[in-house]
Formats: sequence, structure tokens, C-alpha cells
Amino acid sequence: MKARAWFLLAQVLVICGTRELAMEMHVKEDPGCGNLITFCSFLFISIEGFIFTTKCGTLGPIVPFRSWTTLVVMYFIISVTNNYALNFNISMPLHMIFRAGSLMANMVMGMVILHKRYSPMKYLSVILISLGIGLCTIMSSQNVTSKSKDSNLNHSGNATNAKHESSTIHPDEDNDHDSWDMIMWCIGLAMLTFALFMSARMGIYQEVIYKKFGKHPKEALFYSHCLPLPGFLFLSQNIYTHFMIAMNSPALSILGLVEVPRMMFYLLCNVLTQYMCISAVFTLTSECASLTVTLVVTLRKFLSLLFSIWYFQNPFTLWHWVGTLMVFSGTLLFSDVPGMIKKAREQQPDKDQSKKIQ
Repeated sequence: MKARAWFLLAQVLVICGTRELAMEMHVKEDPGCGNLITFCSFLFISIEGFIFTTKCGTLGPIVPFRSWTTLVVMYFIISVTNNYALNFNISMPLHMIFRAGSLMANMVMGMVILHKRYSPMKYLSVILISLGIGLCTIMSSQNVTSKSKDSNLNHSGNATNAKHESSTIHPDEDNDHDSWDMIMWCIGLAMLTFALFMSARMGIYQEVIYKKFGKHPKEALFYSHCLPLPGFLFLSQNIYTHFMIAMNSPALSILGLVEVPRMMFYLLCNVLTQYMCISAVFTLTSECASLTVTLVVTLRKFLSLLFSIWYFQNPFTLWHWVGTLMVFSGTLLFSDVPGMIKKAREQQPDKDQSKKIQ
């Protein structure tokens, strides 16, 4: 593998992992900041694309403008839905694991819309992914209930100590609080499910565009981030609110030279690392075999998950680990990694033989 490919591989692992870290650090302090981060990322990528992809508007799109509109609407809805899901008791590990189930959604939508049929190995991988996500979902729902119960126990203890100081505390209120937490979690879960299948539908539509007009990833990247910008006007109040929260956050000293609001620093890190991550993945696909890209992206997701659990002390049980391993094992099976490894080994003697002849 070339030195450039090794550099891109390391960039995907480090930069994309750093982006997950910056995202979670920001979300920990301000759970509703998702739309702010998404808007800033879209704006940055749009400015970069306007300058370098369209040459300041002098180059028109190769794909008809109308074809990008549907894709852009779907992409905008998916991004906003995934962001809002974090406001409904959805933890970052569950968010990351659930989105790793895109293969399952793609297969289902492919069967329904394109009438595709797959090999037994593909179906097995989807079953593994589905079971893994289901297991993690069930365990996370128990964590939500446990948190509510712990909160209720503390509340009850305080009420006992206070005795008759307040007559407004009733057991029904605790039950209502527990039920409300579960309802919020179910809403967040439904939002993730909707975004997952909408993303699969978008992928199928994008596949149709590529077959019809050819692959133009840079153009797709620019228009998918530029055209949705007016849609953020509907979220302007939310974006402004969380921008002010970021501006008023405690100061953070950078190398002892300058102090900036801490969450503004997280926001800047999110925007830059998001752009670098996307660019690195796009370039890596042109430099390396699909096996390498699949392994790198899967490894990056898994390492990000491990770091999230360790650094942020997110609740993660043994069953969470089992579910996570099932999800990533299913992903590797779906990508036919064992078959690609076998094929690569079979082709290696032929390459060595051709070198000797030369």
C-alpha cells in the first residue's frame, strides 16, 4: 500500500474518531446543540464547495439540478431527525450502534423498492445486525428505567426526611415521571428508526442518479450541503439559542495564548473534523481496495464506541458488548470481508509469478 494510502487510513481513524469525541463533548454540555453543529458543518462545506467545486459559481452541475432536490430534502430531514433524537433520552453509544444498522435498512428497502434478492450470507449478516441492535435497544431501555427508579428513590428519601413539610408529593407523580422518561425514549427510538430507513431510501435514490448520470462525489457533496441551507431558517431560533449557549460557556485557554468559550471550541473542532473526515473517506475509496476501506470505517466506528464508553463513562453492560459485537460482525459479513480476504490470497501467487516473469 502506498504511503499516501497509509496517511489517509490514519487520517480516517484519527480525524473521524476526533470528530466523535468533539461531538459527544459538546452534546454532554448542551444536548440540543445538534442543529447548530449540523448548520455550521453544512455552511462550511458549502463555502468550500462553492470555491473549489463550482469555481465560485462558474461551473454548473453535471447532474441536472432537479435531480439533486429530492436527495437534498431527504438528507436534510435525516440530519435534523438524528440530531433531535439526542434530546429524547438516547445515549451516544446507542445512537452510534443504531446508525450502524444501515445495512439492514438498505437490504429491506432494496427488496421492497428494487425487488433485489441476496445470498444466504447477506441474510445471515442482517439477522446478526438486527439481533445486535435489538439487544442493545432492550438493554438501553432498562438503563432508562433504572435511572428513573434511582431518581425516584432519591426523591422518596428526601420526601421521607421532610415528612409532612409538603403534602403535594404522591407516589403517582414518581410513576408519571418514570412513564414520561420511557415515552421520551420511545419517541427518540422511533426517530432513529425513521432516519435509518429514510437514509436507506436516499441511498437507493442516489444509486439511481449515479447509474443515470455517472459518479460525481464532489458535486454531490457540495449540493447535498448547499441546497438545504434555506431549510435551516425554520430552525433559526433553535440554532441561535444554542449558539448563545456556546458563546456564554466557560472560557477555555488554548496553549495559554488566547481564551475562547469552551463550547465554541468544540463547535469549531466539530466543523473542521467533519469536513476532514468526509474528504478523507472520499479520497480513501479512490486509493485503496474496498476491503481496506470497509475495515477502516468499521474499525473507526468500533474504536469511537470504545472511547465513548471509557472516557464518558456511559452505561454499558455485558449484553451491550454482545450486541455491539453482533452488529460489527454482521457488518463485516455483509461486506463479504472473509470472501475478499480469500480472493486476495488467491490472487497473490499470480501477482508474485507475474513479477518473476518480468
